[in-house]
Amino acid sequence: MNDDIPAPSPLAEPDSVPPAAPRRDPVVESTVQQAVERAEAAATRRRWVTLAEIVSVAGLLIAALSLWMNWSDRRADEQGKQVEKANESKARTLVLLTAAPEHGGARLALKDENHPIQSVDIRFPAALGVGNQSSILEPRIEADWFADAILKATDKGADAREGRLPVLITSSYWDADKQRSDSAIYDVVWRTEGRLLRGRALRLKGIMLRERTSQPARLEALWAREKPKPAG
Repeated sequence: MNDDIPAPSPLAEPDSVPPAAPRRDPVVESTVQQAVERAEAAATRRRWVTLAEIVSVAGLLIAALSLWMNWSDRRADEQGKQVEKANESKARTLVLLTAAPEHGGARLALKDENHPIQSVDIRFPAALGVGNQSSILEPRIEADWFADAILKATDKGADAREGRLPVLITSSYWDADKQRSDSAIYDVVWRTEGRLLRGRALRLKGIMLRERTSQPARLEALWAREKPKPAG
């Protein structure tokens, strides 16, 4: 045999083959798919439940707010009616005196259109030096009560002068079976005039409501402002 005959070469090894893909189990895949679908469905239900809860809570809040506003409006209306009734009741008890000059202005007859006044107590400013006066059955203000004080304060000036004297008047009257009183400061409007033989005279023209107060200090303050100024 010829030794030079080459020996047959071994077969080349084939290239590496990729591993085969794992076999899919239809049962497993179906189970997984069902689990995913159930999870998604549950999540969707939770979202809908949460939205429904929000809408429900919002509805309850709106209903509660509406009820509160209705109650608040009714309460405000009731309070307004109560205040109106109280104001009307108070207004009916207030006295508004008017005056008509009598005897040429020598006195003022006082009356109130809505109340039968039985008596009045009249307080003058302390600085005027006139004592308090009362009038029963025929409420009135007499010029003689304070004529000397006003004439003295307006002395050495023109004979014809006008001014206002603040006085605190307390009126008493009966309202059905209740005795009531009302106090307020009024201005007594006066004028002076000359006379041929007996010097000057004081005449009363009327009264005007000044303030609804019963404070004597306020009376003094008003007189300090209204008192006649000395003639220059």
